[in-house]
Amino acid sequence: VPHGTLSRVWAEVNDGRERRMTIYTPSDYEESKRRYPVLYLLHGMGGDEEAWVATGRVVEILDNLIAQGKAEPMIVVMTNGCTKHVSAPGYSHEGMWTPYMSGSMDGSFEAMFPSIVEWVDSNYRTIRKPQSRAIAGLSMGGFHSMQISKEYPEMFDYVGLFSAAIFRGQEGVATYENLEAKLERQFSSGISLYWIAIGSEDFLYEENVKYRALLDQKGYKYEYRETGDGHVWRNWRIYIAEFAQKLFKKNK
Repeated sequence: VPHGTLSRVWAEVNDGRERRMTIYTPSDYEESKRRYPVLYLLHGMGGDEEAWVATGRVVEILDNLIAQGKAEPMIVVMTNGCTKHVSAPGYSHEGMWTPYMSGSMDGSFEAMFPSIVEWVDSNYRTIRKPQSRAIAGLSMGGFHSMQISKEYPEMFDYVGLFSAAIFRGQEGVATYENLEAKLERQFSSGISLYWIAIGSEDFLYEENVKYRALLDQKGYKYEYRETGDGHVWRNWRIYIAEFAQKLFKKNK
């Protein structure tokens, strides 16, 4: 099948540092002049901007889905959700820092995210409207996707929470407060897809049950996908393959 291009880029964001991102562009990006929708795909605790490529196999998944006409051609942006570090271990002046349990659930990643979107829109041929932006992630990345999408409801029309660590944010952070009021604003403004997926043996299962109960109580519409197994890449590859096929169909 035609293969997309994978680039490693350095972007200056609003924390004053250049940060490394891994970006997938579909196979016809270089030859065309069209603009593309964007999926921001976030990793979990202990991961980095290489995780979805190396272990999630997202490049192969997207190449095949696009070639089969099952997914729209899209740009996929993978960032480093650990704001203490600017790149995956070994790719910057920081050397081989230890990734395990390195993450940012203190509001810093959410605060810098609009500048990430702005940089991507300024450097790639993107469709700059919420109907052409999606955000999704696994575990900590699911937490970030939930938080970012409710903080900036005008930015994303598609949201995917894969085995999300829903209620794990640091206490006392304004970004994580007033959840219900922020969800009301997000869902009342309209959203094309809010997709929740988790394995039945996942240690975050009950957390997701509690979150879905809140959404049900408020009458917010979402799609739910449950698989077997636990907190494993086998599930997350399934989720990204299914979620990608649901994106940006209204653009046609």
